[in-house]
Amino acid sequence: MGKKIKVGLVGIGNCFSGLIQGIEYYRRNPKQQVIGLMHEKIGDYSIYDMEFVAGFDVGINKIGKTINEAIYESPNMVNWVPKQKMPKSSGRVYESPLLDGVGIWVENKVKPVKSKKTQEQITKEIKRKLDETGVEIIVSYLPVGSDKVTQYWAQTCLDTNTAFVNCIPSFIASEGKWGRKFAEKKIPVIGDDIKGQVGATIVHRTLAKLCDDRGTKIEKTYQINVGGNTDFLNMKEQERLVSKRISKTESVQSQLKQRLADDQIYVGPSDFIPFLGNTKLMFMRIEGRQWANIPYNMEVRLEVDDKANSAGIVIDAVRLAKLALDRKMGGPIIPACAYLMKHPPKQMSDPEAKNELEKFIKG
Repeated sequence: MGKKIKVGLVGIGNCFSGLIQGIEYYRRNPKQQVIGLMHEKIGDYSIYDMEFVAGFDVGINKIGKTINEAIYESPNMVNWVPKQKMPKSSGRVYESPLLDGVGIWVENKVKPVKSKKTQEQITKEIKRKLDETGVEIIVSYLPVGSDKVTQYWAQTCLDTNTAFVNCIPSFIASEGKWGRKFAEKKIPVIGDDIKGQVGATIVHRTLAKLCDDRGTKIEKTYQINVGGNTDFLNMKEQERLVSKRISKTESVQSQLKQRLADDQIYVGPSDFIPFLGNTKLMFMRIEGRQWANIPYNMEVRLEVDDKANSAGIVIDAVRLAKLALDRKMGGPIIPACAYLMKHPPKQMSDPEAKNELEKFIKG
């Protein structure tokens, strides 16, 4: 067994619940192939070398609980391993500042704690817990639109020499000012906005690139997503979606030799359908022209469990951040950002990013 990677979690929602339960699922089923990773081992690190030593949240029903208890609390929906069979964790969930982390649509579901502490007091406590638990890497899975809280946690990482994995479309790794801060302090950062294993945007950009590479003329395209968890409920608040739309749209546009006009491409979350739960549906269409100006179109319907789709990617991101820490590298880890994230500092095609990341892993 390798040395443990000590991980802190920000936003103890469905995504982390699926990630942690998935690791336990494989632990209980050792003959099962571990699906969804680049490699079973990255460096010396397997999926079992991650230790979740601290969590941070604003939900009154999660703060103070152990991580293994908190991941089953409402409004979380993942239940792949029965709660009573989940091993007890020594890591606990502590209070995070609220700032812009809870949107108006989800406030009555999340039930944020009415804190009596000042932000300064909360920050002091967070830094103490990071030090006590030895957190090396913070993974942020905050709700979309949590720009101020994301910047708060990025600064906390800088203040405490902790690596940062940013899974949401609030731009840190891909924003020059923040990227330079992490580089100057020799702290790794991987972001922004995680690509699913086989998610809506990875499928869309791959098919758009295929059409482009095969010489067709793409004229217009859309991607519509619906789901039933708090992620989609949160995204009903249009003001929180600005960076999400930029991230998803640029991920597709970056694969085209000639950009589409803004009014000829739509990529974005579209609606909340409660009974879908963690099921995410994507509807995609590409319209264009072939030889002799003859029109063609394609439509794709993708149905995935939204949380199973991201867990393996996060596990790879954590192990790659640890590899960078071991090698004393700082700043955005470009190949990891390009392969794992929708809005990296440098866009690449997925085969190119995978090739560059394999080189990085080999050192």
